[in-house]
Amino acid sequence: MNFRRNSKKQDTVSSPPSTSLERDAAPKDRRDSFQELKTRLHKKLIDRLDLTALAGADQETIARQIREVIALLVAEEKVFLTQESKELLIAEIMNETFGLGPIEQYMDDPEISDVLVNASGEVYIERYGKLELTDTRFKDDDHLMLIIDRILSRVGRRVDEASPMVDARLPDGSRVNAIIPPVALDGPILSIRKFRVDILNMDDVIRYGTLTSPMMHFLRGAVQARLNILISGGTGAGKTTFLNILSGYISHEERVVTIEDSAELKLLQPHVVRLETRPPNIENKGTVTQRDLVRNALRMRPNRIIIGEVRGPEIYDMLQAMNTGHDGSLTTVHANGPRDVLLRLETLMLLAGVDIPERAVRELITAAINVVIQINRYSDGSRKISSISEIVGMERNTITMQEIFNFEKTGVGEDGKILGEFKPTGIRPNFLNKILGSGIELPPNMFSTLEVD
Repeated sequence: MNFRRNSKKQDTVSSPPSTSLERDAAPKDRRDSFQELKTRLHKKLIDRLDLTALAGADQETIARQIREVIALLVAEEKVFLTQESKELLIAEIMNETFGLGPIEQYMDDPEISDVLVNASGEVYIERYGKLELTDTRFKDDDHLMLIIDRILSRVGRRVDEASPMVDARLPDGSRVNAIIPPVALDGPILSIRKFRVDILNMDDVIRYGTLTSPMMHFLRGAVQARLNILISGGTGAGKTTFLNILSGYISHEERVVTIEDSAELKLLQPHVVRLETRPPNIENKGTVTQRDLVRNALRMRPNRIIIGEVRGPEIYDMLQAMNTGHDGSLTTVHANGPRDVLLRLETLMLLAGVDIPERAVRELITAAINVVIQINRYSDGSRKISSISEIVGMERNTITMQEIFNFEKTGVGEDGKILGEFKPTGIRPNFLNKILGSGIELPPNMFSTLEVD
């Protein structure tokens, strides 16, 4: 590979200068100096790179030769750096050139689920469900905007003053949201929800304390018996992750159609059709909504329809599908509790613009949904199934529900961990005969309040 080099021959640095960036500066000043040095070297690197030669080389060769040029540039600066600082500097310049700059280090860490940048001066990460403030920061807002533009250019999206908000999905499945001034008052905001490479299964969430073995057997039976299941919870509670886990119980002989705003589900069945919404183009045309996709999915001969999350008028078409032969469907919704789910569904039905009486709306919900699973994220970062409920029917104008399992919180331990116990309520669901009639065996004492696994 060829690089453009200065015509003047470089002198070898025989000894470091007596003044050290790291020894003499206060922490903040030292970081500023490091950022200035990195910016300066990055500009020099871009000036010396032969970009035409980069196009045909493999990534390993590019990285090796760029490291050689960076090492040469560091020597030219005649600034003393420890070997550790030198390696850090090279890594950050590589990230500036090819990656996501200061936050690239978090994208490869499997323990981190979210990266949240609040303007250039604050970078938070979520690790094991808890937020942490890092010492990472961008040089300024222009530096952050450069990284945002780089992210969006990879997926053919843009953000500017005319369109200051954008949602996108990275090639690895991670979800990105960016919002910039004038809407964001303190500077550009970048939020990245990373996509899990490893797929969790039910044994994993039992080990993490999300639910118990009897609850797992019950939900497996509900999926295999083709009951319609709704998973509710707040932001970041793990609704989509748990939906993906439940989908693992679907027969491999079925045709499954998934519909999502931003594709996150990763089903293991061989016959899966994945659909994703499309935002409007620069001319504000070409929008494809979840409602459009639900209607189209009904013409695709699905055995089951899985909607990543209902949040609009597609709720009407989804409930209609559940009532017209597409049983066994699964979806998620934002809600704070099982009873709140019903109010949320009624509210979303209003967005569908369907002129039907309130009682008819509730009857449609009652006939369509069998099981409501509530997931909560607690203060210690843990995620737990706080309730599994059955929608029973109607009493006058009220939808009736009964709880099958719940999580009873008893307190907080000295280490901040949530204390509590999963318990069956002793109520046997009305659809139990449907599960048993499907040839699915359940533990005989599953619903007993005397013994809990």
